[in-house]
Amino acid sequence: MLLEVKNLEVHYGGIRAVKGIDLEVAEGELVCLIGANGAGKTTTLKAISRLIPSSGTIAYAGSDVSRARVHELPRQGLVMVPEGRGIFPQLTVEENLMMGAYARGRDGGGTEKQYATFPRLKERRLQVAGTLSGGEQQMLAIARALMSEPKLLLLDEPSMGLAPMMVVRIFDVVRDIARRGVTILLVEQNALLALGLAHRGYVMESGEITLAGPAKELLNNPRVREAYLGEGAA
Repeated sequence: MLLEVKNLEVHYGGIRAVKGIDLEVAEGELVCLIGANGAGKTTTLKAISRLIPSSGTIAYAGSDVSRARVHELPRQGLVMVPEGRGIFPQLTVEENLMMGAYARGRDGGGTEKQYATFPRLKERRLQVAGTLSGGEQQMLAIARALMSEPKLLLLDEPSMGLAPMMVVRIFDVVRDIARRGVTILLVEQNALLALGLAHRGYVMESGEITLAGPAKELLNNPRVREAYLGEGAA
């Protein structure tokens, strides 16, 4: 397994936000983590990325990274695109991309690769990133992450706040990234799109994993369809 998480716990003061969960992602897989707001999905990604303290074991590429420093993980190929995009609004598009290459210490032609994937960014390469539309900012956040040549990409709510047409575009990009062999752990509010794209999925409720399995099985699970796809119970 490229990523193995065992007995992961996260506390915010006296609140147990993540309650001893296990999850794994094999190399080449696209795995989604779905659940209601406040279920602990973003907290889980932040813990895996070492952005917040946690207990339990996080193994990446065969090494225990449970106590790794945040800046060390991108150099090892574990990269996160955070909820809210986290771009540098005062920098240009191209400067944001170059920040993504910092972990590798070189561009290596990465900007041209990203411009080929995101032609709209090439058109706006000298534009200040804070003036981009929400969809363009999400493209930039993903492209910046790809500049570090990740082995494992953590995507947190990439469709949040986007118009329907842009959501489709972003998911097409995610599909293309997966086809190139990048392993992806996706947290997404749109359960239908996420499960339609993923190989496997986990359902998280109140800090716990309550369901797990092949994405197609979860997509057809009456409980999932009622809770996350807006359908009545079968």
